[in-house]
Amino acid sequence: MTNIHWDEAFCGEGNNCFRIGTDDADNAYIAVLGQEDTPLTDTREALRNLILDIKAGKADHLL
Repeated sequence: MTNIHWDEAFCGEGNNCFRIGTDDADNAYIAVLGQEDTPLTDTREALRNLILDIKAGKADHLL
């Protein structure tokens, strides 16, 4: 079993909460709060690129 180090939850309106975590093997995880047993998994670099793209406005059409 992988030991995931979860950050505090990011919550929006209506209790839409997500958690981001990492493990010692340099993998990154995103999960809905309370559903950490079924996370989306990729590399830490992929998570970094996702966050940078969101910050650059590439997901603004989803708002």
